[in-house]
This record gives sequence, C-alpha cells and structure tokens, in this order.
Amino acid sequence: MLVGAGSDDAAVIRLSAERALVLTTDFFTPIVDDAYAFGQIAAANALSDVYAMGGRPLYCLNLVGWPRASLPLEMLGEVLRGAVEMVARAGALIVGGHSVDDPEPKFGLVVVGEVHPDRLTTNAAARPGDLLVLTKPIGSGIIATAIKREAAAADTVRAAVECMTTLNEGAARAAQAVGVRAATDVSGFGFLGHLRAMLLASGAAAEVWAGAVPRLPDVRRLAAAGHIPDGTRRNLGALAEGTRFDGALDETERLILADAQTSGGLLLAVRPDAASRLTEALRSRDVPAAAVGVVVAGPGGAITVHAGNAVPA
Repeated sequence: MLVGAGSDDAAVIRLSAERALVLTTDFFTPIVDDAYAFGQIAAANALSDVYAMGGRPLYCLNLVGWPRASLPLEMLGEVLRGAVEMVARAGALIVGGHSVDDPEPKFGLVVVGEVHPDRLTTNAAARPGDLLVLTKPIGSGIIATAIKREAAAADTVRAAVECMTTLNEGAARAAQAVGVRAATDVSGFGFLGHLRAMLLASGAAAEVWAGAVPRLPDVRRLAAAGHIPDGTRRNLGALAEGTRFDGALDETERLILADAQTSGGLLLAVRPDAASRLTEALRSRDVPAAAVGVVVAGPGGAITVHAGNAVPA
C-alpha cells in the first residue's frame, strides 16, 4: 500500500514497478433539482479523487439508495444516464453496482483508477516556498443550500452546475506535465480544510490571501443572507485552532473559505521554478486557475489568512 485511504484522497496499491491501483468512493443526497445533473455531479465528484492522485479512472460501480414508493424509477434512470455520460467523458466504464430501497435518494460511485507509482501525487509533498494554485471557484455548498431554499437565481445555479460537472482531468494532466507532486481535491472539508490536511501531511504551514480565492457568482450575497450548510459551519469550527484570520475578514468571508464543496477543483502545491510552466499547462487545457497562497515553514497545519486580493510576487 503506497497511500492509505484515511490519509489522502484515495488509497493507492502498488501492483508492479510500473502500475498502481487508485481506489475511492463517494456518494451523497441530491444537491440540485435536476436528476440528470445530479448524476453528472455525483460522478464527477467521485472521479475527482483519482485525478487528485495523478491517476486515470478505469472502472466504476454505482452506489444507489432510492425511495421506490415516492420517486419514479424513470427519475433514477436520469441520474444513471448523467453518471454514465460523465464517466464516459472520463474515458472510463460503469461496470455494475448495487441499489437499496432508501427513504432518501442517494447516489455515487466506487472508482478504480490507475497511476504509475513514480508519478503519484499526494497531499504529503508540499514544501516551504511552493505556490498554492486552485483550479475551480468555491461556493458550491452555499449555492446548493440556497437552491434547497429556492433562493438561488437561475444564472447562479447554471454557473454552479457547470463548475461541478467539469472534470478535473485537465488540471491533473497539467500537474503531471510539469512534475507537480502535491495535490488534493477540494470537497467536503472546504478550501481551508483540505489545505490544512495537506499541510498536516506535509509538516508545513501556509499563508493565503482571501481575495485571491475565486468564488462562484453571488456567493457572498447568499452567504450573508444565511444560506450556509451545516457542514460549512462545522468546517469553520474545526479550523479555530491553528488558523489565524486577518481582522478585516468577517464571519461571512471566513465561512466562504470553509464552505463544504462538491466536485471542487484541485489544490496544487508547485515549486516556484515550475509555477509559470504550470500556469501555461493549465491555460493550454482551458483550465481556469488562481494563485491563492504559499507554503511556508511553520507548525504543520498552521494557516494565516490575509485580506489581500493577490499573492505577493
């Protein structure tokens, strides 16, 4: 075992000198009203863990909980259709799965991928001096909560769905092309939570500039109006020890940075001498990205969040 499932985004098992399996699973309740989009999002989210490890998805298994008495099976068919099309986009196959009768609908995937052991990316390889780069905007948890309360505008929902149904394949391939070794995907623990996990695993600290972290449209307004997931509040509470926020950052801003994401982007720690090549590799694959901070020497997991809009040169 090269990577244990409890310490990173996925487990990695060496098969030979040139092959290793990447194993992961994820599932959740609907976060959008459209069944097809829900299937797409759930599939993209599960596939993301393989991309975070630098791998290529191969095969998937469906995980289904469905309330047969209250929701038609035709709607489940739309969920599965969305997942099949997303997995096919990743060049992988859904080869089976399992379903149970459940009072609350749930869907996700088991994903098996492959990576060369020497090209593995983990969350334990960030080093002081590395630039932190994020490849998707944050705020999907806040928007999903607003959707449930019928408070999100149609344009905001469309932007969130487009973001969550974008695979992290391009980001992963760009990172591989320039030799990035430290990566994690931003999901349920939020941007700051996953950054902390990377820093703890790497034995380093970081400085982040809040204004440099990209956000989905209307997130600030929705968060200020109180559309905050319970998971986001728990995330911020868990960050209390070891995270120092600039006094200019109000609670709304802190909650956004801790927002529980679904199918978020990759957070990459890249050596300074490779940063420009990573930027070009991402741009050539039409992957939006932003420099959001730097890794520094310090207690493992410590984060300082500044109020500025850009990482100093």
